[in-house]
Amino acid sequence: MRQGGLVKRSFTLAGHRTSVALEPEFWDGLTAMAAAGGVTLSALVAKTDAARDPDRPLASALRVLALLDAKKIA
Repeated sequence: MRQGGLVKRSFTLAGHRTSVALEPEFWDGLTAMAAAGGVTLSALVAKTDAARDPDRPLASALRVLALLDAKKIA
């Protein structure tokens, strides 16, 4: 679902359904990261969720992850 430039995707994390809204460019980067790592996007999101600081929103953690990966490639 697209909202004001954001694309919302739903995941089951730690047994609970949650939705994350990110810009399409971030989803593209995360999808590429998952494929390069041989995991699903859901698995990458779950791993990021489990490792993030609880004070950092999941959407922010995913944006930072995609940014750091992009900087590594550049």
